[in-house]
Amino acid sequence: MARVSEPVIKLVRRTTEPVGAQTLRSTAAAVIAYVVAVWTLPHPAPLTAPLTALLVVQVTLYATLTTGIRRVNSVIVGVLIASALSSLVGLNWWSLGLTIFASLIIGRLVRVDEFVPEVAISAMLVLGVSQVASTAWDRVLETLIGAGVGLLFNLLFAPPVWVQSAGASIDSLARAMGHMFRTMGEDVSGHIPVQRAADRLHQARRLDHDIVEVDASLRQAEEGLTLNPRVRQGLVYRVVLRTGLDTLEICAVVLRVLSRTLTDLAKARTEETLFPADVAESLTELFGQMAGAIESFSELITTPVAENAEEAEDRLARALAISRATRDRVANLLLEDVQEHPRDWQLHGALLAEVDRILDELDIDKRTERLGKELDRRAAQLHERHPWLRAVSRRLRGSRA
Repeated sequence: MARVSEPVIKLVRRTTEPVGAQTLRSTAAAVIAYVVAVWTLPHPAPLTAPLTALLVVQVTLYATLTTGIRRVNSVIVGVLIASALSSLVGLNWWSLGLTIFASLIIGRLVRVDEFVPEVAISAMLVLGVSQVASTAWDRVLETLIGAGVGLLFNLLFAPPVWVQSAGASIDSLARAMGHMFRTMGEDVSGHIPVQRAADRLHQARRLDHDIVEVDASLRQAEEGLTLNPRVRQGLVYRVVLRTGLDTLEICAVVLRVLSRTLTDLAKARTEETLFPADVAESLTELFGQMAGAIESFSELITTPVAENAEEAEDRLARALAISRATRDRVANLLLEDVQEHPRDWQLHGALLAEVDRILDELDIDKRTERLGKELDRRAAQLHERHPWLRAVSRRLRGSRA
């Protein structure tokens, strides 16, 4: 049943993710740009307008405003290059090569960044039209119409906010880490082969790939929150998600080191159990509690409603308190074990230090402090880029006083 439902779940997700939204939005904007160009210009086939609208419209309003200008510049430069060359030479193999070469060189000079190939593409498209020199300004007007339609489309029909998909990816990462903690808790009971411990280490290393995917989803959400009229306090949402992912990334690194410590213990104790029975039982309990703490932390940073966030914070506080109490019990048991069997005592200390680091990263007070510092840093950057905002805020504070 799970195998059958998985493709269905993926299909449903695609309809709500940026790929599906981008397809519908780009199609609608291109058609509107074509209709406006037909009504405005006498040219029989104003295809440059829908082409520009297709290039300008992005998934988020922020991406439209930041990359749309460069895209419009690339199309206009390509049109002007094709117009200038078509008035001097016709279309043949060497003029086509000259057009492409000039477009790529001039595209870098006008600093359209990653859209340099679009300069050459638009130049080739326009060069293929007969009597392009007589319609050059019509092509430029078509480009401006398409750009205007693309920008207005995102302003009037604000793009969706991708916080939910980013939150789902963060929650999936946290659950994967929680699953690893629980499997490690099962491994510490009894004898563990070195190969199985090494497999756990490889699984922990693969978390880096998951973090890269989550980071891409989060960057999409951050762009969706920026300049979006649907969202209030977009900066707070961005900082909460970003600092939360940073915390999970640190925990993933420590989890990898913890897996390495258990692998070294397995190599040193090939003919005996990894821990005594009482220590193993407490470690299994501790790893299970840490898994719950990480999942509660993920729920806290991805919960937008204040009431549910308070409940998630209470659950995280309880999970951390229980985990710290169990950690202290494990430390006392390991101390007794080391006094009887001092071999590999440094690995026991490393294990406890790694557990402490993860619990410290998940601490609520540390999270609050990190949020405050990040918000202050973002606000300072904003004032440095736009000093007039600071002057206005000072005047407002002075008038209120």
